[in-house]
Amino acid sequence: MRILITGNMGYVGPVVAAHFRKIFPAATLVGHDRGWFGHCLTTQDQLPETVLDEQRFGDVRDLGVEDLRGFDAVVHLAAISNDPMGQRFEAVTDAINHQASVAVAKAAAEAGVKRFVFASSCSVYGIAGDGNARVESDQLNPLTAYARSKIDTENSLRALDNSGMVISCLRFATACGMSPRLRLDLVLNDFVAGALANKEVSVLSDGTPWRPLIHVRDMARAIEWAITRRPENGGHFLTVNVGSERWNYQVRDLAEAVGRAMPEAKVSIATSAPPDKRSYKVDFSLFAKLAPQHQPQETLDGAIAELRDRLTEQGFSDPNYRKSFAIRLVTLEKLISSGAVDSNLEAVRELPQIRGEAA
Repeated sequence: MRILITGNMGYVGPVVAAHFRKIFPAATLVGHDRGWFGHCLTTQDQLPETVLDEQRFGDVRDLGVEDLRGFDAVVHLAAISNDPMGQRFEAVTDAINHQASVAVAKAAAEAGVKRFVFASSCSVYGIAGDGNARVESDQLNPLTAYARSKIDTENSLRALDNSGMVISCLRFATACGMSPRLRLDLVLNDFVAGALANKEVSVLSDGTPWRPLIHVRDMARAIEWAITRRPENGGHFLTVNVGSERWNYQVRDLAEAVGRAMPEAKVSIATSAPPDKRSYKVDFSLFAKLAPQHQPQETLDGAIAELRDRLTEQGFSDPNYRKSFAIRLVTLEKLISSGAVDSNLEAVRELPQIRGEAA
């Protein structure tokens, strides 16, 4: 089996690649990434890309049919990956997250790819203030450019002439957990970093919003299922919420869990602040039905403990970590200010064309 992973040098990609190498030891694994975040390493081990057979460098907007020919599956992770970046780069978010994603899927279908996995998001539910857990058929209420881009892509993929290609749109809960390229602009990861660096878990809202979470290793398990599922298990086109009922938490619950694991840190909740409008519980029963052997295995306490221990081992103590490379918007802004990319996040200099086995 030949598998292409776009956006493999981000937060989720290294975990997916490592999981695939373990589960599919004979597979040919190829990464395709611009390399914006390649230097954002939070590991003392070897480079994550050493598990790949080949690492390609390039803009996902330039991927064509010939680039995808010969692959059995495409795992499409490449994206402008959160709400602050989507707000800062709204037009680019549509160009990369929506238009390029659909173009890649079209090219994959033409190239004869059999499985296409799109990393979507539960953020498409936006405001769900009635307390009911959202199912896939419920009305969507996106609040951000990032969420809108995911909905637009799902809709376009649904209408795609896919030539029999099995398409899986995985609406992931909010990612968390340790990765060789850790992001600290995600709620649980941020809370643990704050507890370590500042001895405080700071919740800037009133803590009441609901937010489902999923560990990056459980994301990898779900993607494994998606690239192997048969069309009779969900259809040639499928949109499914990916996560677990037990991972539906209010933000204050997450803060308090970090506080219990790290009692030296003060938990501070701005109870008088207006609530964050992004609040939604999610129903994951369809995923449980379709993928019973690939259900989330990680626990909240385990995720917190691993983040705490791995960051401690690496000597993490930066009180200004929200201005560091672990915040992806900060990294993009530095790339622009250095002249490496322009305001459309396109390379100012020609990209290196590197082919061959990863070192």
